Amino acid sequence: MNAVNQVVKVGIADLKIATTPDILRTTGLGSCVGVVIYDLPLKLAGMAHVMLPDSTLTRTGELNKMKYADTAIDMLMEKLIAQGARKFALKAKIAGGAQMFSFSTSSDMMRVGTRNVEAVITRLKDSRIPIVAQEVGGNNGRTIEFSIDTGKLKIRTVNMGESEI
Repeated sequence: MNAVNQVVKVGIADLKIATTPDILRTTGLGSCVGVVIYDLPLKLAGMAHVMLPDSTLTRTGELNKMKYADTAIDMLMEKLIAQGARKFALKAKIAGGAQMFSFSTSSDMMRVGTRNVEAVITRLKDSRIPIVAQEVGGNNGRTIEFSIDTGKLKIRTVNMGESEI
C-alpha cells in the first residue's frame, strides 16, 4: 500500500516537524525566512517560518519563540533530536529574506529581510548545522515546499516562477 503525501502547513511565526512521505510548506515569505533542518537518511525534517532576527529586542510579555531566528532554530533542533534526529547528520536549506519595500533611509532597522537572513545563518553556523542550499534576498515573496523523501526544496517566487534547491 502506498503512503499518501500530506502537506504539513507551517504558518507565520510557526514551526512543524514531519516525516516522509509528508511535505512541509510555508507561504508568505517576504522578509521572513523559511528554515528547513533535516536528517535525510532518517527521513525526518522540520520547518520554521522566522519573522524577526532577535528575541532579545521584544518588549511584550509573552514570547513566541517560533517568531525569532535565535529561538526558533534552537526549538526546531530540540524537537528534531527528540524525534530521533542525529545532530551530526542535520543539514539546512533556507529561503526568503526579501526586501519587500524600498525606503529612503539607510537605517538597518528597515532591512528586516537582510537582518533575518544574517541571523538565521549565524544561528545555524553557531549550531554547527551546514547550510547546503539557499535562495535569499531579492524583492519578491516566496512559497516553499520541502519534500522529506527527496530532500528537495521547491521555491515559488512571485513573478519569477519556480526553482528547486
